[in-house]
Amino acid sequence: MGDSSSQYIHMVQHLIEECIIFNMSQEECMDALSKHANIQPIITSTVWKGLEKENKEFFEAYNKKRGEAKISSSIHDELEMTKQRIHNIMLDSSSNKDSNDK
Repeated sequence: MGDSSSQYIHMVQHLIEECIIFNMSQEECMDALSKHANIQPIITSTVWKGLEKENKEFFEAYNKKRGEAKISSSIHDELEMTKQRIHNIMLDSSSNKDSNDK
């Protein structure tokens, strides 16, 4: 029994590592493993916390990188929305100019 539970934990650990490769948060990983591998979120959470405890520096850097990526993504989204607004304003302006010229 001990050997099979150890293998199960190692499998969950491997799947968590795969989630990390895809830059997932703990919550995203728990959801993905629950949905796609039928692993209870409490198991994923427990193994994740064990990995964090064993690899504190890695997870600090990982969480910092994820936070920076989230900020960068937000800035990118804001920039795209601003570009779209400017584009729409220019279209409206051009459309109004065409209407006034007639």
